[in-house]
This record gives sequence, structure tokens and C-alpha cells, in this order.
Amino acid sequence: MNIKVLGTLDVRENGVSVMPTAPKPRQVLALLALHADQVVSVASLTEELWGLTPPRSARTTLQTYVLQLRELIGAALEAGRPKDGAGRTAKDVLVTLPGGYLLDSGGGTSDVREFEQLAGAGYRAMDAGDLQGAARQLRRALDLWSGPAFADVQAGEQLQTEARRLEETRLFALDQRIEADLRLGRHRDLLAELTVLVNRYPTHETLRGQYMLALHRSGRRSEALEAYQRLRATLVREMGLEPSAELRRIQRLILMAGPETAPEQRATPASA
Repeated sequence: MNIKVLGTLDVRENGVSVMPTAPKPRQVLALLALHADQVVSVASLTEELWGLTPPRSARTTLQTYVLQLRELIGAALEAGRPKDGAGRTAKDVLVTLPGGYLLDSGGGTSDVREFEQLAGAGYRAMDAGDLQGAARQLRRALDLWSGPAFADVQAGEQLQTEARRLEETRLFALDQRIEADLRLGRHRDLLAELTVLVNRYPTHETLRGQYMLALHRSGRRSEALEAYQRLRATLVREMGLEPSAELRRIQRLILMAGPETAPEQRATPASA
């Protein structure tokens, strides 16, 4: 089974889609796919579908959705079944266990697992000082994303929470990849990307610090200082907060540096 959730949901068995069209069965499949090869409790699935006020028929309705998913899985299995009829059944793939259900991927792929493995390799490379390797691995990890997680699923509380968690992991990997590229002297190449990112995440201080450094190292010192002032004005106006100590430190380094001098390499903000 091949599973993709980092963008639109796509679950395939033998290359055949097992995606239901109805919203609630899609929610069930999305939660099972995210936690493939792990038991997802009936309580979690029920909360995802109906929140904290499920109907009396919740368990029976959930069983109906599971049966619908098994029909799709069964059809996909049949399409790839050998002539002798051997192979897994739909109940082997979507397994009923005490207290919940398990989607058995059969050793297939999961973009979330691949992302975590590649990102982890990138972080280890950063720790070892291998900036080229870190940038390469983190870029491969980020390339797995085609949009927000579960982009085409009508998400309930469980999936919304998971989507936020996944987005945080994506942003952390992005921070680290940009930091590696900055340390490699690719500041001019980063400017277009960072311009988009600081507009998309106007209060994200790590990205703003990286943007300021990229501007300054590209000979655009006044624009780097203006970027700081814009963020400070937004934070004070909307949150009543001053920029972080790290961002203020980067501003001071840029102020103390001459217009043609880049601040110290250590000014690259460490992602937290």
C-alpha cells in the first residue's frame, strides 16, 4: 500500500486508488493512513467524525464506513491478485482489533515516514557540520509536500491537530534547510524564496531573521533593517510583544556592520 497525506490524500493498493468519495469515510481513511500499521482507537475515530457529541448510532455507522473502505480495498486487491488466488484479503489490510482498527500497509510506502527519515538524516548532518548533506536531505524531505496535509479532506478535531503538528515539522525542516543554505553562502539564491515566506508567515521570527541576513549579505542593509522594523511594528500592534532576543541580536549585528560588511556567520538564527 502506498500512502500520501502531505498534500491531497492518496491511498493506493496495487496502484489502484482506494479513495472513497464521501467525506466521512475519507476522514476515517485519512486517520488510519496517517497511523498506518498502528491501532487507531474507536474513540479517536468517533471524535474525528462527530466531535464530543456523537450520535447513538456512531459505532454502527463507523462499522459501515469500514465496510465501505474494505470494498474499495478488496477491489484493488482483486485487480492485482495472482491467478492462483493467493494473497491478502480486505480484512487483512483493514484489520479489526480490540478497541480499534489498523491499516496494514504490507510494507508499502508512506510519505510521512519518508519525510521523517529524510529530515532526521538532515538534522544529523547539520549536527555533524555537513552543511551540503543537510541541505540536500532536507530539500528532498520538503519536496515530498505538495500542499497542506490532508488538503482535500473535511478534517475533524483529530486530523486538524495532526495537520498542525505536521505543518510544524515542515516549518522546522524548512528553517534548518535555509540555515544550511545561508551558511553555505547561498544568500542571493534564497532571497526570492524568503520574500515569499515572510509574507506568508509575517510573525515567524526565525524566517524573518534569515531574510534579514540574506538581504544584508546581498548588499541590501537598509532593506534588512526595514524588514526588522516591519516585524516589530506587527508584533507590538497585534500581540503587544517585542521581537525575540535573537532577532534583536541580528539587528544589532547588522547595525554595527558597515554597509558592505556581512555580519558574523554565527548570526544565522538557530531554529528552535
